[in-house]
Order: sequence, then C-alpha cells, then structure tokens
Amino acid sequence: MTATVPTTAPRTEPGRAPDATGRTGWGTARAVLRVHRTALVVWGVLVAALAGGLVWLTEVTGPDLRARQEACDWAAQDWCDMNIGMVGYDGPLDLIGLLTAGAFVAVAAFAGGALIGRELDSGTARLAWTQGITPTRWLAAKLAVPALAVTLGLTAEVLVFRWAWSAARPLTYADWWSGHAFTARGPVAVAYALCALAVGALTGLLLRRALPALGVSVAAVLGLALLLARYRASLWPAVTLTSPTDVPSAPEGSWDVESGVLVHGRQAPDLDLGSCDRAGTSSARCLDDLGVTGSYTRFHPESHFWPLQCVETGIVLGVAVLATAAAFLLLRRRTATTGG
Repeated sequence: MTATVPTTAPRTEPGRAPDATGRTGWGTARAVLRVHRTALVVWGVLVAALAGGLVWLTEVTGPDLRARQEACDWAAQDWCDMNIGMVGYDGPLDLIGLLTAGAFVAVAAFAGGALIGRELDSGTARLAWTQGITPTRWLAAKLAVPALAVTLGLTAEVLVFRWAWSAARPLTYADWWSGHAFTARGPVAVAYALCALAVGALTGLLLRRALPALGVSVAAVLGLALLLARYRASLWPAVTLTSPTDVPSAPEGSWDVESGVLVHGRQAPDLDLGSCDRAGTSSARCLDDLGVTGSYTRFHPESHFWPLQCVETGIVLGVAVLATAAAFLLLRRRTATTGG
C-alpha cells in the first residue's frame, strides 16, 4: 500500500500574484536594491553630509560670523562685513546649493550609464527577462527604487537648505532668483532629478550602451535646465511700473527683468537713445521726435518665487512623464519584436 503525501500549494500574500518563478514585485525591487546598493549608500552618505554641513554652517559658524559682522558695522568698516559673509558663510552655502541644484546631473549619468545602459550592454537585463521577470516589471523596479531614494533624499536636502538660507540672510549675498538659490530651495530640484532619471532610462534603452547613454543623458538634462533658466523670467507674468519721466525703480529685493522707454505708450526696450546724445538738437526735442512718452520697469517681486517654482516644476515633471512613457513603449516594442 502506497502512502499519499499531501502537497501544499505555495503561499502567496493576499492581493499579490507571483510571476512564473514565484517572484513578486517586492522581490524584483529587492534585486534592484542588491545590485545598486553601493550607489544608494553613496547617495545616502552624500545627502547626510550636505545636510550636516548646512546644520554646522548655520548653528556653529553662523552665530560667530554674525557677531563679527556686527563688530564691523560698529567700526564702520565698509568691506569688512562683506568679506566675512562671503568667505565664511555665503561661499560654503553657495557650494552646497550648487551640489543640491546640480544633483540631477549625477542622477542622469547613473540612470543612463549604470542603471539601464550597462545592463543592456552586458546582457544582464535579457538574462533577468528569461528568469520570469517581465521587461515591464524590470523597468518599473529599475525606476521606482532610485526614484524613491532621489525624492526622499532631495526633499530632505531642500528643506534643510531653505532653513539654512533663511536663517542667516544678512550673511548671504545670493538673490532669491539666482540660479543655485532658486533651484535648491524648492520642488524644482526634485523634479529635475526625477526628469534626469526618466531621460537616462530612455537614452539607455535607445542606445543600449553605457558610456554613450551616460553622455547623451547628461547633455539632454543640462540642455533642458539651461533652457528653462534662460526663460525663467517669462514663466510667470512680471509686474510693470511706468513713469512719464525717468525709469521707475523696482522695490528692493525684486528681480529686475527689463526696463526701457515707452514709445506712444508701447514698451520699446531696444530703442537706441544714444542717437539723441549724438544729435545736434536738445534731448527733449529728440525724444519727442522718437515718440517717447515715458519709461517702464518690469520685475518679479519675491512673492513670485512660488509661482515661478510651480510652473517650472510642472514643465520638468511633464518632460519626465513623457520620457517615462516613451521608455516603457520602446521597451515593449523591442521585446515584442525580439520575443523578449
């Protein structure tokens, strides 16, 4: 008589279906963590180091520098207080702001080179697809894990940088709209990093070579950042002041965008007024002949910081969504034509 051994079906978590090898989505994510753990550790150490540097700069270095700056003011030494702020506080703060705002460059290099390009170049990705991981799940895990790390790390860094930048404004000489200070104090820094991740993945899938994908990814996101920085002032309507005589002055702390003269009530920023100086007639008559009826100034007050941030963040995230969708579509078509 032969005994029958009961068999037990493999247990799965409720609401989660295993794939052909029993590997769940969490298992795929763990595989990504294991492969790229060195990069994730380096990222965590970098974020912690930058945040720690900001805390030290604000809580330890800042009070001493403010005391020395006040002593300079009492002694009426014109350049003393500026040198203290620029060398002791503004310089290190600007460097940390540069690293925070420019983190997307490293993310693009990692995504295009190590995350996607190298695995396609070496055949590791195709090996994973033959072991029961679908290409779509593979790419989703490849993007989700670093996206979470980038979002958490940069969000924390942006919050600390905002606190450090606001805590010692007398020691800082960067205006609120200047490149590093603007990007590193808002969600646009996170948006650029997520966009770099998506663009890096897309270029990695397109080129399937690590080094070319790295270079193209970095060039693409740098080009996007420079383009938006060039036209940042146009992302939100500026405030306009007019005057029938001299060019009006914008309020203190505002971002001067443009100034010029009004010709029959219309703005003419490129009008050459030097011709009036070279003419033999009086300046007043020359201006009348040109049709000059006044002057104007266009500027962004500091209250426009968040509108400008939100618009730029939306544009960058839109590019990220398009790049992500294109990456999944490209992967699906290629694996469908090659049989996975």
